[in-house]
Amino acid sequence: MPCLLSTGRLFDVVSVEQRVGTEMFDRLLRSGMPFGPTVVDRKAQRVGFFLGSQSRETFTHYLERETSSTPPYRYLGRGCAVVVPGPIPLSDDRYQWLRAPTRRPEANPLRPVALATALVASVELLARIDRFDEQYPTPYAAVAALPEETNSDAG
Repeated sequence: MPCLLSTGRLFDVVSVEQRVGTEMFDRLLRSGMPFGPTVVDRKAQRVGFFLGSQSRETFTHYLERETSSTPPYRYLGRGCAVVVPGPIPLSDDRYQWLRAPTRRPEANPLRPVALATALVASVELLARIDRFDEQYPTPYAAVAALPEETNSDAG
């Protein structure tokens, strides 16, 4: 059974839309940047990244340094709660760990920095992909837009 945990005392959570959260998770994993447990709520289509408690100030400071237009996110600190999977979640459960906790969350001063950076980079990348998809809705449209010499080289 999933469990409701209070945030703010032992840990905080940054929650983002699932598409952004999946990209962030992959980016953090590939780059080797520090990040903690990560949970997905498939029905709400949200991903939650766990931080040490009282990381809000550091997270928002670095987020504001990275961009002038803050991407959408929810910060769950004192007075909030998060639902986490039970000890043995099934593959079709609503709540699942993308990265399960291995022990009590440790405060790592680089986690909020890495998370802020990954959030901004992921939102920017997905926006660029969306613009590309609008400009070139099919693979043929993308190839047709290539310069003439590139088109003739492919044939």
